[in-house]
Parts: sequence; C-alpha cells; structure tokens
Amino acid sequence: MASLLVMSGGFVMSFALLTIAMRSISMGTAYAIWTAIGTVGGAVVGMIFYGESRNWQRMLFIGMVVCSAVGLKLFGH
Repeated sequence: MASLLVMSGGFVMSFALLTIAMRSISMGTAYAIWTAIGTVGGAVVGMIFYGESRNWQRMLFIGMVVCSAVGLKLFGH
C-alpha cells in the first residue's frame, strides 16, 4: 500500500512539474523532455537495481535520447 501511495505521489508531482515547465517552454518540447527523463530514468534504474545490460549500444541510444531532448530545448522555438 505504501508503494502505491509513493508512486501516486510521484505521478502527481511529475505532472505538476510538467505543468510549471510549460509556462516557459512549448508543450511539445516540455513533453519530449518529460518523456526522455522517464525513459532514461527507467533504463538507469534497470541497470543499477535489476542488472540490466550496460553494453555500449544501449548507452549510445540512451545518450541519443538525452541529446534529442537537449536539442529540442536549444533549437525549438
């Protein structure tokens, strides 16, 4: 039950922070960055806590996700 409350609180906080971010950046860019954080965060948690693969190809594509989100922020008007 406690984990469900923590997860629900995380969802609410995440959505609230997305809403705040959309005050200063476009919705498309904010959403892309929000999903990139979730994607990279999930992959890193999997590698640290669940022993998932850390091969160079996986790290390359995780880096590409991060670079894409940064590129959208830098060049998205």
